[in-house]
Amino acid sequence: MEKVILRDYDTVTAKLMELFSSLTNEQINRRPFKTGWTAGQVGDHLDRSYDISHVLMGQVEDTHRPPDQKLPEIRALFLNFDIKMDSPKAIVPTNDPIDKSRLLGSLKEKIQWVNEHGKRMDLSKTCLDFAIPEYGPFTRLEWIGFNTVHTQRHIHQLEQIIKNISQ
Repeated sequence: MEKVILRDYDTVTAKLMELFSSLTNEQINRRPFKTGWTAGQVGDHLDRSYDISHVLMGQVEDTHRPPDQKLPEIRALFLNFDIKMDSPKAIVPTNDPIDKSRLLGSLKEKIQWVNEHGKRMDLSKTCLDFAIPEYGPFTRLEWIGFNTVHTQRHIHQLEQIIKNISQ
């Protein structure tokens, strides 16, 4: 199970980086619709949400449930593209122009951190330093799975943005 979650995370984040790499700095900042985020803002939002190293390395405790128990519910919610969600304030993207190279560098660093450390830590432990209110504390495995599904949702959004700005 852990290997599958880590592999999925790697595959999904590689796809994300490929999509961003295909865009110019101008395209990253082009507004695709009258409202909504630019591709760069999607990236900035994800970059902010990937800042979980302190949670994964913070205080943990043994888990007394399956370590992936919350993932089916998370997948069902986040992969339902008919639902519009609002971002938590802490990870709302900036309205300033996004620099592609800085964004890609930051994303790459955070993705690599999870890929490297995820293989060495006990992913079954429950993280105590931060919890998403609707779900309560996640295990390390659920945090990585959450970021994977969250990224999949935004890849879908990014593909729509790219279609719109390429016309």
